[in-house]
Amino acid sequence: MRALVWHGKEDIRCDTVTDPQIEDARDAIVRVTSCAICGSDLHLFHNFIPAMLPGDVMGHEMMGEVVEVGTAAKDALKVGERIVIPFTIICGECEQCRRGNFSVCERTNRNKAIADKVFGHGTAGLFGYTHLTGGYPGGQAEYIRVPFADRTHIKVPNGLSDDQALFLGDILPTGWQAAINCDIEPSDIVAVWGCGPVGQMCIRCAILLGAAQVIAIDCLPERLSMAEAGGAVPIDFKTESVIERLAELTGGKGPDKCIDATGLEAHVSMTHPDSILDRGKQMMMLESDRAHVLREMIYVCRPAGVLSIPGVYSGLVDKMPMGMLMNKGLTVRTGQTHVNRWSDDLLRRIEEGQIDPSFVITHTVGLEDGPEMYRVFRDKQDSCIKVVLKP
Repeated sequence: MRALVWHGKEDIRCDTVTDPQIEDARDAIVRVTSCAICGSDLHLFHNFIPAMLPGDVMGHEMMGEVVEVGTAAKDALKVGERIVIPFTIICGECEQCRRGNFSVCERTNRNKAIADKVFGHGTAGLFGYTHLTGGYPGGQAEYIRVPFADRTHIKVPNGLSDDQALFLGDILPTGWQAAINCDIEPSDIVAVWGCGPVGQMCIRCAILLGAAQVIAIDCLPERLSMAEAGGAVPIDFKTESVIERLAELTGGKGPDKCIDATGLEAHVSMTHPDSILDRGKQMMMLESDRAHVLREMIYVCRPAGVLSIPGVYSGLVDKMPMGMLMNKGLTVRTGQTHVNRWSDDLLRRIEEGQIDPSFVITHTVGLEDGPEMYRVFRDKQDSCIKVVLKP
């Protein structure tokens, strides 16, 4: 079959690889009908995430048709059913899964011993990601093996298109969890840093959950325009002071809740002293992540507010204002998304027309165009916000 394969830094190729097969009784084989390139894939593209190996199949946003089912999964799945595959692989039986903490499933990371040493405790297996999360082949491919398939799936109703359902596997529940983590109240002003695909979902989910106002911070006109169309007040950090504009919009109090939808690759003006420091320390391998957004959120957030961090961080950051964080009494919530905790509710909201996640798609291409689209997406060319691939 054909698949997008990691060969090293900024080297993704469309290769012919071995077809997946049933390896365990709980497996299923799925013919991928739609998949997508995620901002987290760019972290792998840039080799910011450790433990990728040449030959790894990329991708963790995918859906398709079940073509083969293992004997232990036949009660849950049938050949011909359409499913979205969550990026988090879950057993559904361990203590964390029983609590709904699916992204820290205790059984699905097949490299858990290594992950325990790196993270303190291993987390769930993830598709198409680092070997620290299991090294499972991803879904930017014609077919994918789904382990623990009896639990790791979301069934798609006949009335929904691929474009409407695809993002149930990652960016929609990620935006939803980020907004849920804010404990939004009707009077809350919510600020979102980063208006990429996850940020766009955060904006709409915060509005669905009843925020009084949502403020969107980015510098790309097409992203800010999409955010404004979704009901947010835009701030262009290249032409405006984020701190001054937030003070103006909140009457000097600061936003009640802040969402970091940017993560480790914060791109800001090199006139900011902390950005210069971060870039220098990255070059000297003294830190891995650029934490400008985190610092800015801590500074501007209203005392007793909440910082929600769906943006991915990979390792070490420096010069974090912990005294400010503690003395302002801020709450920090973060983590990979517990996809299956939210999927039933979000599927209902899509069917009822409360949200149509397909609004974020700007480019749809074949799998063979994937390597070039990684560069287009990375460089934000052609007003690219979200790429869907059709194997």
